Amino acid sequence: MEGGVGAEREGRLRALLARVADPEIPVLSIVDLGIVRHVRQDADGRWRVGLTPTYSACPATEAIRSAVRTALDAEGLTDVILEEVLSPPWTSAWLTSEGRQKLRSFGIAPPEETVASPRRLWQAPLVSCPRCESRSTERVSEFGSTPCKAHYRCSACGEPFDYFKCL
Repeated sequence: MEGGVGAEREGRLRALLARVADPEIPVLSIVDLGIVRHVRQDADGRWRVGLTPTYSACPATEAIRSAVRTALDAEGLTDVILEEVLSPPWTSAWLTSEGRQKLRSFGIAPPEETVASPRRLWQAPLVSCPRCESRSTERVSEFGSTPCKAHYRCSACGEPFDYFKCL
């Protein structure tokens, strides 16, 4: 793709995608979440948006695809093709720094570390409280309000909170 009209349309598409909220954590856009893998124009002139689900059984995947399609159609971008990108698989490391800050401000602790080994998932990570930043926290439940979050409690301020798991 060369500059001019192509760059303008790519910018328009990226701005539109940045306004599509994650249905499970609406404070995050799908761009913040890191699931938009590409916005590109093919040699045939067709535009493609690649989306990577956060995990294979995520119940929000279809809702996200539908929200993206609705947003594109509402802007007259009915010719844009949505693609599912499965490789490489999504990782919580793809959350943007802005997305991490939005989670914290919303009262959800963002992922603390990457997980190099699935065995690391068996241990409750040390998590900072998103309200008071204390590291004196404990995992109450492996699953919070969604499967991608665990439920924690802060011993310092006493507040419960969700932790966005490292995947």
